Amino acid sequence: MIQPQSCLNVADNTGARQLMCIRVLHKSQKQKANLGDVFLGVVKEALPNMAIKKSDIVRAVVVRTSKGVRRSNGLTIRFNENAAVLINNEGLPKGTRIFGPVARELREKNFMKILSLASEVV
Repeated sequence: MIQPQSCLNVADNTGARQLMCIRVLHKSQKQKANLGDVFLGVVKEALPNMAIKKSDIVRAVVVRTSKGVRRSNGLTIRFNENAAVLINNEGLPKGTRIFGPVARELREKNFMKILSLASEVV
């Protein structure tokens, strides 16, 4: 579960390394994001000489959470870290590569481009 003030790693090659969640989008009352949810974040760490700078406000989608997510077949999927991928306003990823595994729950939220760029879908 990702909520405001949570820090996440960035799983793409945009130049950002760490994000902090500011606001969870598209949630009516709950302010917690699970796999596949979009949030607004601020870049806390970034690589020099890249397009994304420190303190930029960006949109991102959660691709890994350390809190377990229960699937309909009874399995619980859990990762070692919280990670996100930066996206634009249309929902397409800003980076050209995605590092590490991503969850299959992104397919239900129509993030097909992220799934196709990922090295492993769990």
